[in-house]
Amino acid sequence: MENGTCYAYLLRCADGTLYAGWTNDPAARLAAHNDGRGAKYTRGRLPVEMVYREAFDTRAEAMRREWELKQMTRAQKLALIAHGAGRPPSSQKGIF
Repeated sequence: MENGTCYAYLLRCADGTLYAGWTNDPAARLAAHNDGRGAKYTRGRLPVEMVYREAFDTRAEAMRREWELKQMTRAQKLALIAHGAGRPPSSQKGIF
């Protein structure tokens, strides 16, 4: 799926750590993580909750944003979650 809505997201794990990923179906991806079918990192840190997401037109944009999220410090990620911001509104389709 190259075109369509894709999302970059942050999960908060049960141990308080944060995990960044991307998907084209946030509800299904969250369910997969919580069923133990998600990333290896989250399997031992269940349950997880989706605390942030941004929508993009392409998979490439969502994957690029996932990489950017992974480069952020924990403090930057927490600020992003708290403020629901991260990119100028003109470059975003939507924020969760």
